[in-house]
This record gives sequence, structure tokens and C-alpha cells, in this order.
Amino acid sequence: MSKTYEKTGICPSGPAFGQKIKAGILTFSDGRKYNHDELLPTNLRYQDKLARALRATGMVDVVAGDEIIWTPEIARRQARKLAEAGCELTIFNYAIWAFPHFSAIATNFAPGPYLLFCNLHPSEPGMVAMLAAAGTMDQLGLTCARVWGDIGDPVVLDKVLSFLRAGSAVKRLKGQTYGIFGGRPLGMYTAVANLDQWQSMFGVDVEHVEQYDIVRYAGKINARKVDKALKWLEKYVGDIRYDGKALTPDKLKLQIRSYYAVRQIISERNLDFVGFKSHGDLTDYFVTMDITEAFLNDPYDWDGPHEPIVAATEADMDAALTMQIFKHITREPVLFADVRHYDAADNVWCLANSGTHATYFAGRSMNPADNLKKVTFYPEVSDYPAGGASVQHFAAPGQVTLARLARKRGRYWLAIVPAEFVEFDESVSKAKASATTKEWPHAFARIKVSPDEFLTHYPCNHIHGVYGDWKRELLHAADILGIEARVFE
Repeated sequence: MSKTYEKTGICPSGPAFGQKIKAGILTFSDGRKYNHDELLPTNLRYQDKLARALRATGMVDVVAGDEIIWTPEIARRQARKLAEAGCELTIFNYAIWAFPHFSAIATNFAPGPYLLFCNLHPSEPGMVAMLAAAGTMDQLGLTCARVWGDIGDPVVLDKVLSFLRAGSAVKRLKGQTYGIFGGRPLGMYTAVANLDQWQSMFGVDVEHVEQYDIVRYAGKINARKVDKALKWLEKYVGDIRYDGKALTPDKLKLQIRSYYAVRQIISERNLDFVGFKSHGDLTDYFVTMDITEAFLNDPYDWDGPHEPIVAATEADMDAALTMQIFKHITREPVLFADVRHYDAADNVWCLANSGTHATYFAGRSMNPADNLKKVTFYPEVSDYPAGGASVQHFAAPGQVTLARLARKRGRYWLAIVPAEFVEFDESVSKAKASATTKEWPHAFARIKVSPDEFLTHYPCNHIHGVYGDWKRELLHAADILGIEARVFE
């Protein structure tokens, strides 16, 4: 933790979370010894250039083969080394003509997914080798992506990184556990997924947790911790609208206790991401989960920086899975929202849902002070009689990528929605929010397709997203998972 944070309680630059992508590189050669020997310096030069370019990004831990592959035995040996080193995926590198069966052999041991990369040079037929290997892998039913060009070109490097981010994101799902608190909410079929399908497709296990565990654990939280958190919120949140009924200091303390309770359960049960039914037992008889969901998804809380923990409201499993993929790709907080309303006058979609919007979206800053000054804690709406604070704000403007994993006839597909969050004058934003639910956080999104096309084909009521253009990464992820993707643009 930085000295700045220790002194002020504010994180100036946010936490760096997530390990570097661990990528292996195997370079392939001609199976004729005289050609291999003559062109060995060329192969080594291109492999070194690729490795150096990736390491220089600070995002990739490169494990490069220590032998250029020109025999089946070397293909086996080098591929095994990448697996033993814990590589998440493998780049097959082609600088000259290379026998394609070496690539086929390597796939038996080298960790997938696979990216085939080649230079473009008239006297060095790496492109020929890549195409021959790609055709071989197609025939074998192996999924791979292809990138070509000079790795020193930023455009080419970005294409490689796009695949590495997507491949690593999908790979990092394997072995993770989703914790679902409660059951199906409000009769939503789209919120409930098949456990067998999740394990077989994504490698994700599902742990069911009773919502009453939150109540039990909350009662045991140290009062001094809660008081400290309350003082922090009262200092930095722009406006806390205590009303003496739905929102009181004691109600807010109970929400803080709920947050600590969930963090403890997550730690004890080794949960990687979570979802909360909330509706009914918690929202009627205990307290709402809005504070918990917001600050789990945030990169900070009142105790300091932390890695965002994806939390989906309404126990929406496919929402949480979409958000977890986004998190692994971007290493940023992820939005959850309802597709609440289309405002034809300004051609914007009002995305709003109680709870799950991280406060990060209010200012798009890793410094909580920047964001929280734009946040209002409203008394909860009457639909949730247990009360508590509703975490309200308007999402900062900027390019975003929205998406949703969905199922049709039992098969997954991915909806990708490039969009822009737009900003209005405060009075206009408040008027638009009042037309829906003023107490809830809002993002005003402008998308590229007509309302008719979107409403005809978008798969459910929930949508998720992050700032930036991540369409290419999501398309790679869909390809790696073997599912169809539709881009709404």
C-alpha cells in the first residue's frame, strides 16, 4: 500500500491486480537439417524480437522455447516444457518454411489456445508455413487464431495482445468457483444456468450459499470496523440522505456489516465471483445488498485498494460469467445494469439497476474520492421494505463495450454491443432518472443499431460492460469457447 493511501485513506492510482499473462512461444523450422542449420539465426532473431516486444508491454510473462523445432522429438520436448512452466497459451511462430506436422505434434502437449504468428517477408516464407499449419489444425478440429506482420508495428502487436488477453481470460475461468447466494430471483429463467454445462464449457464450479449466512456473519463483525467505515463513507460520499426510516445510520451500518460478512464468506469458501438473489428475504427482512454489490465490484473500499470481485445482483449466473470474462480481459471494474428504457428524444438507452453499479463508474477513477463525491446514497425504494442505502450516480462518459452471454435452445452465444456512455447536464440527467427510478445508478448509452433491431434480438433484460473497445477480445473469446457471437453495430 502506498504512503499516500496510508496517510489520506485515498488510493491515488488504484491497485494493480491480476498476474501477467504467461505465454509460451514455439518457433518452427524446416525438417531438413541443412536448411534448418542455415536458417537457424533467422529463426532465433525473429523469436527473440517477438519475445522482447511482448515483454516490453509489461503485460506478458514470456516463456520462449530454448530450441527451434525441426524434429518431432524437439516438438514434443519443447511443448512439454511450456506446459511444465505453467503457460496459459502458446504462440506458434513461423519465420521460414516449417514442416506443419511439427505444429500438429506440439499441440498434444503445448497449452492452448493457440495463436499462429508469422512475419511478412518475400524471401522468408513464414506466411506459407503459417497457412500450412493453420490448415493442418483446421483439419484436426483445433481452434487457432492467426496474426501476421512485423511485431514492431503497434497495430500488429495490439492484435497479438488482443488474442492473449482473450485466451488468458478464458483459461483463467477454469477451476474458478462462482458463489450463488440464494436461488432464482423473480422467476428469471435467464438468471439460472446449468451447472454441468458451466463445468464442461468453462471449467467453473458453482457453490450454493444460504443468504441467511450473510445475516449470521454480519452479527459478528467488529463494531469498531463498522464505525470506521461509516465515518469514511460520510466523509467522502457526496450526499447521504438519511430519512430516519428507510435510511438511517444503523441501516447503513448493517449494510457495511453485510459487506464484511460477504467478504469473509468469500474468503472462507474460496469463491472467485458471486451473485445475490437479494429479493425477498434480504430486501424484505434484513437490508438491501446495494452497498455490498457496489463495493465488491469497485477497486477499493473504506479499508483501501482491493481487486474487484465480480458481484451480480439477482443471482444472475450468466451475468456474473460475462462480467468475470470482462474482468479477466480488461482488469477493470465491470458494469451490471437493466436495459431499463429507450429515450427516443436523445437516442439513448437508460441502463439502470439497484445495487451493482460500482462507484468507479461515477468518475472513472481509481481514486475513490473522485468518484464518491458524485455519488448519492438515497433511501431505498418502497419495493425493498427492509431499507438501506441505494447507491446512486451517473456513469462517466466514454466509449464502452457492452456484452452478454446468453443461451438459445441450450447453446451459448455472445451478444457484443459497442456503445458510448453520454453525459447530460445534471438537471437533464436527474430528470431522466426521475422518469425511471431516481434512486438508482444510471448509465446513458448510445448504441449503433436501431431500437427495433436491438429489442428484437438482444437476449435478456440485463447487460454488462467496461470502458474501451474490447470487441476484438470478445470475438476471440467466443471463438476459443466455440460459440457464436453477434456484434450489434
